[in-house]
Amino acid sequence: MTDMTERNRTQDPDGEREPVQTRKTPIKRGGGDPASRGRTTIADGVVEKIAGLAARDVLGVHAMGSGLSRTFGAVRDRVPGGSKSVSRGVKAEVGEVQTALDLEIVVDYGVSIADVARAVRENVIAAVERMTGLEVVEVNIAVSDVKLPDEEDEEPEPRLQ
Repeated sequence: MTDMTERNRTQDPDGEREPVQTRKTPIKRGGGDPASRGRTTIADGVVEKIAGLAARDVLGVHAMGSGLSRTFGAVRDRVPGGSKSVSRGVKAEVGEVQTALDLEIVVDYGVSIADVARAVRENVIAAVERMTGLEVVEVNIAVSDVKLPDEEDEEPEPRLQ
């Protein structure tokens, strides 16, 4: 069995063993800041989920999406293994450094639609820019419905079994 010094030697063409030379200073690989070595891409769906969650956090937002998409979503949510679509009512266009968003919301009756839209816009921009580093150039908001107090929810709470 060879000891550690034998394994750390190389053999030259004459058959003699030479000690392996070790470098005393570390090799500097690449150049510049490590953050500039490569590219990060963010999918549209990622930005849509972030924006959807941020919009739902605003007081006065009852739901996201049009009536039809909410109806299909409610059916999909009841299917075993299905999950709530947090990106429902959100469409994002993502570039390399910027993104633009379109949101469709349903507001609660009695709230100021202008105030809710402003709060949604601010919350969405803050969340998307903080989490992705992308510049949000615009957030277009379409209010597609108003939830009246006496209306039945299209998405009832799941029943306990």
